[in-house]
Amino acid sequence: MKVLVVGNGGREHAIIKSLKKSDKIDEIIAIAGNGGIASDATIVNINVKDVEKIADWAKENEIDFAVVAPDDPLVLGAVDLLEQKGIPCFGPNKNAAIIEGSKIFSKNLMKKYNIPTAKYETFSDMQSALDYLDTCDMPIVIKADGLALGKGVIIAENLQDAKTAVKSMMQDKVFGNSGANVVIEEFLTGPEVSVLSFTDGKTLVPMVSSMDHKRALDDDKGLNTGGMGTVAPNPYYTEEIAKECMEKIFIPTMNAMNNEGRTFKGCLYFGLMLTPKGPKVIEYNCRFGDPETQVVLPLLKTDLFEIMRAVANQTLDKIKVEFLDKSACCVIMASKGYPESYEKGYEITIDKDLDNVFVAGAKLENGKLLTNGGRVLGVTAIDTNLKGAIEKAYKNVQKITFENAFYRKDIGKRALKAYGEE
Repeated sequence: MKVLVVGNGGREHAIIKSLKKSDKIDEIIAIAGNGGIASDATIVNINVKDVEKIADWAKENEIDFAVVAPDDPLVLGAVDLLEQKGIPCFGPNKNAAIIEGSKIFSKNLMKKYNIPTAKYETFSDMQSALDYLDTCDMPIVIKADGLALGKGVIIAENLQDAKTAVKSMMQDKVFGNSGANVVIEEFLTGPEVSVLSFTDGKTLVPMVSSMDHKRALDDDKGLNTGGMGTVAPNPYYTEEIAKECMEKIFIPTMNAMNNEGRTFKGCLYFGLMLTPKGPKVIEYNCRFGDPETQVVLPLLKTDLFEIMRAVANQTLDKIKVEFLDKSACCVIMASKGYPESYEKGYEITIDKDLDNVFVAGAKLENGKLLTNGGRVLGVTAIDTNLKGAIEKAYKNVQKITFENAFYRKDIGKRALKAYGEE
């Protein structure tokens, strides 16, 4: 079978490497891919947001199955267009992708169906939002309604910062039209957990839990990023909490989307906060997380392609989804200066013996792999326990070089502390 994967980051590289293990697939094509993905798939250079061109190309080139991975093409309706041309897909249609495409939609959904989340108010008028802030306790969370590359959330420590955040979104348009409407919500405390899940709208199967590290610098300091590393499983996500999340959050969300006429088929991502009052939803994503995917999929034992086809056919209940009873750690190697300004074009050398190196921001030029983004590589290792996985991941980082390489030195430290293994 010819399988198309839409996307060009480390998440897509992890998906493609996992799909390559399936004996049902003859060829994998990536739109738009990147310099590292080129070693595992055929690259076709179409912008991932040009959903009509993607659908036309897929039809002309007799694609048998498509995986739409990033949020933008999902929210723009890539799955709808591909399915109209008779191509089965893994990923939600536009109607369901709104769960990530609009934070106001997702917050209102949770309120309507009593799914635990932070208290909030929504605003389309800037002055009303500023006046409301005068009544709030600090810190407070300000969120742009639409997609903002994972950066549309600001935690304001004081009233002045909160008002600056609102003005930057609504007046200065730092996130474009995504910030035309905002959500202002209470600040929750507790360990954060990411849980990706497979769902076909009838059955929901959670994957291994993970812990992301969003801040750019060690000890969770510095600016927010798209993610500087991950570990799996998350030590705070116990069997008891998993059961509670399944009953109060996961299944109710799937059912809520069905009730709204927005059946969700694909990977539904739950960003959770384990508060003193129980687990609450911080955010939903309509796709695999990045870099959570880079630790979750290497632990998957079941054929990913079989799962994806079952999701598309709504036969997920017929598949036994299994994961290795091991731990994984992913360290993101970034360009110095990320998430602000950084230089590109430096040659990357990777030890040939390394596996589970996922390329995010790199291009191929004259046969050489060159840096081409803020987050450049995700270096993942697996071991029987978390400490071993972390040690292996950092050993592997030492076998990769490029100028201006930058990475956190403490990925997994919080998780080890939770296990009492500092």
